[in-house]
Amino acid sequence: MEMETNMAEKHSGSQAETAEQGDQPTTAAEGAERESNIRERKVSWARLRRSDSLNMEAGNLSFNPTHHTSRQGSWGRTVSLAFQSIGVIYGDIGTSPLYVYASTFTEGIQNKNDILGVLSLIIYTIVLVPMIKYVFLVLWANDNGDGGTFALYSLICRYANVSLIPNDQPEDRELSNYRLDTPSDQLRRAQKIKEKLEKSITAKIVLFLATILGTSMVIGDGVLTPCISVLSAVGGINSLGQDAVVYISIGILIILFCVQRFGTDKVGYTFAPAICLWFLFITGIGLYNFFKHDVTVLRAFNPKYIVDYFRRNGKKGWVSLGGIVLCITGTEAMFADLGHFNVPAVQISFSGIVFPSLLAAYIGQAAYLSKFPDHVANTFYDSIPGPLYWPTFVVANAAAIIASQAMISGAFAIISQSLSLGCFPRVKVVHTSAKYEGQVYIPEINYLLMVACVIVTYGFKTTDKISHAYGIAVVAVMLITTCLVTLIMLVIWKTKIWLISLFFVVFMSVELVYFSSVLYKFTQGGYLPLAFSLALMIMMGVWHYAHQQRYVFELKNKVSTAYVSDLVKNRDVNRLPGIGLLSSLCLHKVHPISKVALEERFLFRQVEPRDYRIFRCVVRYGYKDLIEEPKEFERQLVENLKEYIRHEHFILDDGPVEQMPDGTTNVPHSGLLVDGKARRSSSSAVHVEDSLEQPVPPRVSSGSIQSFNASKSANSSNSIVAASVHDAGEEMQFVQRAREQGVFYLMGEAEVVAEQKSSLLKKFVINYAYPFLRRNFRQGETTLAIPHTRLLKVGMIYEI
Repeated sequence: MEMETNMAEKHSGSQAETAEQGDQPTTAAEGAERESNIRERKVSWARLRRSDSLNMEAGNLSFNPTHHTSRQGSWGRTVSLAFQSIGVIYGDIGTSPLYVYASTFTEGIQNKNDILGVLSLIIYTIVLVPMIKYVFLVLWANDNGDGGTFALYSLICRYANVSLIPNDQPEDRELSNYRLDTPSDQLRRAQKIKEKLEKSITAKIVLFLATILGTSMVIGDGVLTPCISVLSAVGGINSLGQDAVVYISIGILIILFCVQRFGTDKVGYTFAPAICLWFLFITGIGLYNFFKHDVTVLRAFNPKYIVDYFRRNGKKGWVSLGGIVLCITGTEAMFADLGHFNVPAVQISFSGIVFPSLLAAYIGQAAYLSKFPDHVANTFYDSIPGPLYWPTFVVANAAAIIASQAMISGAFAIISQSLSLGCFPRVKVVHTSAKYEGQVYIPEINYLLMVACVIVTYGFKTTDKISHAYGIAVVAVMLITTCLVTLIMLVIWKTKIWLISLFFVVFMSVELVYFSSVLYKFTQGGYLPLAFSLALMIMMGVWHYAHQQRYVFELKNKVSTAYVSDLVKNRDVNRLPGIGLLSSLCLHKVHPISKVALEERFLFRQVEPRDYRIFRCVVRYGYKDLIEEPKEFERQLVENLKEYIRHEHFILDDGPVEQMPDGTTNVPHSGLLVDGKARRSSSSAVHVEDSLEQPVPPRVSSGSIQSFNASKSANSSNSIVAASVHDAGEEMQFVQRAREQGVFYLMGEAEVVAEQKSSLLKKFVINYAYPFLRRNFRQGETTLAIPHTRLLKVGMIYEI
């Protein structure tokens, strides 16, 4: 089977839907409705009858504007999800009070009024960025419930042809971008922007580079978050000395990465109650310090203190923004982890619990510092009342571990998405939870992150030095998110221009000011995330470029149905018992959709002559879908093939024959238009052969049905259709016996080389960089765990 991993969410004319109807008795009304549906489908088929029917269905998507949708459920479920999200999403932002003031006042507090200025900056930064931007705006820019940089990119690619991998086949243009819009000024503006984007290769490249830059920065957070969180938490016992704190932190980090193989569901959720306790602790401690030391710090709600702070400190105040921005670290997790929850759940948990807890913590610490300004280096632990010190220390370390766990798991999930979209070399992806689809574990990446964390912790030793690097990664991702959401507002949401301008100007201005501040400390550690991201971007860019070039080559050299048909007629071709899967895993048509329903995953079409039992098949996965082990995949494939056979016989037996405008006869054929012409196809063949001695029963091919003259009487037509019908039960038993005799894989092992006339850069990327990555990462059969005894590889060379 030559298999096309096609990322599509839905297709109209689902074979499973019709098949399901066939199992139940139908009333007259149901029958009329079914005939109406079939007639509607035929109209769509007729418009695209020159296209390959498999490609057509694979490209047939059904969308709703995603900013209006989320995983809706009862209020009880939403409240439950809101509670669960506290332990999953907010570990990073929740542990920021451990180090924000220390990272801001690195040289001590020179003026007590600076405390009010910094507190005012913290308050309004949290209000503007996490609350207004993310909770009430960005969360709605989800991709069918999934968030993150790749979700924004995939959403844009669905509505505009800006993907570097071609997605402009006839069926894509006809269906994928279809929306019924009322004419308006916003619609015309969106169409103009969309056309400019689609015509500009520069815009496509910039959009892709911005996406992988944001992705690389989030992966970088997977290195820096564990370091700064664990160091800050262990810092509560700094009486042992800085070296002891560093070594204890390294020990905790090693243990943390070693237990990742058990999965986020077991590791993270074991400590989830600690996050709730943590917010309870920081709220209580904050209120205690507020009422005991200085209630006048509430004056910081007046933004005048921000202006005074910058007037008084000038450049030093601007530089200090690199520490203040750490109060919103982990904000991106609210969007990136949205797929586990829904928009109302995240809005409730942040607005009702996280936001007031953080305000109480920062206000309480400011009240404490107004009385003890010389304690700024260890503000959090110094402000804890004596009896609560050690319980808080234990809860703080548990919270730091969960914060680290969330970002490590996020890095795994993003790499898994990148892998599915052809933007990352093959690695082993282990799905660790049946309950939460996005939770994965990647062994190779896990140990690379562990080594990087140990090196960073040992090299930097203190949180204020790590914070210089951390701030760049945090703000860079926010800037990219602002740009992508602005594009979505323009092209997809079609928001009024003044609202778009307000969104872009306000948040871009705030984030650019913070970004300029963190870049100031580039030489003091800020280079780390940029260097790390640059290395990742080069690797992802090289892999995606070669992947895209391979795709284009295979698209131009697709094996036609006629060629396959002629090949199987060759008497020199030996036929063996069992099922043979001719698989070309790199050949796929990318529709960037997060998940595909299991009942919509397989699409089949039988290759003529039908006697040889050869089928083309499209297997469609979303970028967050689990690719099954071979045994489970084979079971699903065979079950869906049998369902296709049963459904095909049902349609052939009951479906009417219709004359098409071009004079051919249209017979409903498993949801596909049958026109007797050889069609281009990038999908593949499933070869089912029961036995060498098994006689092949004669059948009337669909080609004879297609060529049937429409001028014949309806009775003659129906008799020919009936003559083509075989017993579905016998056919399905035949397929089941073939599976029991074995399933075998034939895979192409393609070597890619650059053409002689190519540029030096292209030759370097294709001939050296890409083969280096292929050799040092997993091969396709290794990733799919195909047994070697059932695998045959055929070598070939692509000159691109």
